[in-house]
Amino acid sequence: MRLTRYFLPVLKENPAEAQIVSHRYMLRAGMIKQQAAGIYSWLPLGYRVLRRIEEIVHEEQVRAGHIPLLMPTLQPADLWRESGRYDAYGPEMLRLKDRHEREMLYGPTNEEMITDIFRAHVSSYKDLPLTLYHIQWKFRDEMRPRFGVMRGREFLMKDGYNFDIDRDAALHAYNRHMVSYLRTYERMGLTAIPMRAASGPIGGDDTHEFLVLAQTGESEVFYDDRVTALKLGDRQIDYDDRAQVAEVCREFTTLYARTDETHDPALFDQIPEAHRKVGRGIEVGQIFYFGTKYSAALGATVVTASGEKVPVEMGSHGIGVSRLLGAIIEASHDDRGIIWPEGVTPFPVGIVNLKQGDGAADAACERLYGMLKAQGLEPLYDDRDERAGAKFATMDLIGLPWRLTVGPRGLAAGKVELTCRRSGASEEMSPEAAVDRLTEIYAAHR
Repeated sequence: MRLTRYFLPVLKENPAEAQIVSHRYMLRAGMIKQQAAGIYSWLPLGYRVLRRIEEIVHEEQVRAGHIPLLMPTLQPADLWRESGRYDAYGPEMLRLKDRHEREMLYGPTNEEMITDIFRAHVSSYKDLPLTLYHIQWKFRDEMRPRFGVMRGREFLMKDGYNFDIDRDAALHAYNRHMVSYLRTYERMGLTAIPMRAASGPIGGDDTHEFLVLAQTGESEVFYDDRVTALKLGDRQIDYDDRAQVAEVCREFTTLYARTDETHDPALFDQIPEAHRKVGRGIEVGQIFYFGTKYSAALGATVVTASGEKVPVEMGSHGIGVSRLLGAIIEASHDDRGIIWPEGVTPFPVGIVNLKQGDGAADAACERLYGMLKAQGLEPLYDDRDERAGAKFATMDLIGLPWRLTVGPRGLAAGKVELTCRRSGASEEMSPEAAVDRLTEIYAAHR
């Protein structure tokens, strides 16, 4: 993408309404524009990151054996009355009526609707286990929306729902989601810690939140800092292997990690003092096991092998897709701007032409541009007739992980400069070597 043909409305000054780093940089980098309190338009740069995050979530859900579908944003109130949640949910639910005075709601979550889909089409244990999920916009009417996409009213969320014949199978689904979420966050360059949490209005006996440590987090957290070093890495997971999946979950949840709602000081004191940490965390996902809470209320049953009709065991599992952009920025930035991890960056590399209009520099940039695109790495080429300092400032602000700088002096020696945004380290090399290096780097993130 050539910057002269792109829509990137960057701001030089910090917006007065932005209270935290992610909100400030998303506005300054031209990623979002507020349309109403807690409601944003996603501008091209922000939309690219949003879609990349959504893509990773889809890939890891499918890898775990989960099946995508799409449910509507508007839901009939009668379904929620069946479950008993319509009046109990609270003022966060946006209620409305259509032209025929039928009561509707803008869905804050989808337990009722997915259960209605299940009960209409599944009646036998032979169709289980089954996990369905979608990525859809949600609305919760926050009293005080703030912090940009971190606490908005409209947000993009992945919510999935498992249906199983018994508790053991449902707990395997719970564990399967935990492992798939851990892999999802790792691919985004995040360390997201699963913490025992309270279930809230969704209900259920077992639930974990996934929190990214950050000073701006809304939750106080207590944890053993050794948990932050745990990684899945390149480990091969067989999601059908209950024992393996359960063992991975034990590995990530044995060390103490709790939100303030479930914190147990007595257990916390048992951790070696050097490893006891108190901080704040940003919630980026949550998984729930709630048994037959919804299936019993809504009549979602199956006939077992012995001919008995039983309500299915269920759980729900969510990832805040749009919230993740803010969380990643909170965890990965400096005083110059965003630092995108390679897994979610809007563009893999930026090309900076130090002397636009110079025949050799222009030709070298065009050649680099074509070579990178041929490798499936679409660069952002800053081809503006602008001073070098302004070009560097823009690249630092929008946070692309790598920058290729092309100028007459380097070209005289047959070199371009490859710079890592995170470390600031630069190396001069031939254009061919730079393309090879970037191809190798990004091959690990595909």
